[in-house]
Amino acid sequence: MQPFTTLQAVAVPLDVANIDTDQILPARFLKKPRSAGYGHFLFHDERRRRQAVPLDEPAYAGAGLLVADRNFGCGSSREGAVYALVDGGIRCVIAPSFGDIFASNAAKNGLLTVTLPEETVAALRARLKAQPGATLTVDLPAQTVTDPHGTAIRFEIDPFKKRCLIEGLDDVALTLEHAEAIAAYEARVATEAPWRVPAAVG
Repeated sequence: MQPFTTLQAVAVPLDVANIDTDQILPARFLKKPRSAGYGHFLFHDERRRRQAVPLDEPAYAGAGLLVADRNFGCGSSREGAVYALVDGGIRCVIAPSFGDIFASNAAKNGLLTVTLPEETVAALRARLKAQPGATLTVDLPAQTVTDPHGTAIRFEIDPFKKRCLIEGLDDVALTLEHAEAIAAYEARVATEAPWRVPAAVG
């Protein structure tokens, strides 16, 4: 997982509340292998239906941040929605609230979710709409978002989630931190209770 420390990137304002995971990644694309990349499926249908997701506008080329309305990532628990965002170049989403499972999946895949008060997020979106293509800076170690006018806004984050994002630790990497203890346990079991060790195949 790619570590997240500081990000300065073009930010896209999304004024629609309750954007669900099916809007982020339509279900019919879930059959695609992750290795093929999910980025070109990001907001696939929304980008063709309306202007509420203006990712295709030239001003937002190369965007790395979304500033959304409340309850972003609600709906089904599909992790593919996070894959689509990350593969599409989005490293951070700022919103007043998130779907719980979406936020958990995000942290495990290097996508930072920043929760700020609704009025603060609305003000950020207004500034971004007034200045299309403007950048925001997100400093995870300092826990701040700096707006286009240079104002730093502090956000809170769970310390464990913060550590995992900064160090690039997914579930596999967290398990491997205990590799020595796991190996020692397996060796002890093989000696003290060999009947519990599965027989080798082949």
